[in-house]
Amino acid sequence: MKTIDYYNKHAEEFTASTFGVDMESLYQPFLAELPERACILDVGCGSGRDTLAFKYKGYEVTAIDYSEELVKRATQLTGIQVRLKSFYELNEHEIYDGIWACASLLHCERSRLREVLGKLITAMKPNGVLYMSFKYGDSDRKKEGRQFTDLNEEKAEALRGQLNHLQQIKQWITVDQRPDRQEKWLNLLWKKYV
Repeated sequence: MKTIDYYNKHAEEFTASTFGVDMESLYQPFLAELPERACILDVGCGSGRDTLAFKYKGYEVTAIDYSEELVKRATQLTGIQVRLKSFYELNEHEIYDGIWACASLLHCERSRLREVLGKLITAMKPNGVLYMSFKYGDSDRKKEGRQFTDLNEEKAEALRGQLNHLQQIKQWITVDQRPDRQEKWLNLLWKKYV
């Protein structure tokens, strides 16, 4: 089973387990770096939880996901036409003030992370801000039919070192907010400078 098949098959249960999670403490550092009414791209928006939160806060939001089932659900939930698109297919130029990639790039093949981050950087305006979260660690692994690329501080810094025009604003570790989870997450906030 491919990662995308998992999300298509388990869309309802995935939405139920993630939608109610309080994300405010993660939104704050990201939104604090953005101008009012900023244009945000939600990469791998899943249930649409964060897209909806940003919309309610007055931001202009574009959302993409690669699961047809999640795109349907997120579009219905948010009233925003979520686009069926993979982060591998991004090809926009200096459109977004902020890019939100919460628990999505952890499904990017490690060998292509640099390429995908390059696409995200290109899609951001100068001084744009990128938020990403990865399960904490340094392994590439499969779990329940999904492929994961884990990141720790060392791997994140090595990755940032391969890219131009990126400055780290903040890096912190959190524990999964879902009641049945104890996993650690690495949160990264990077800024594009020119």
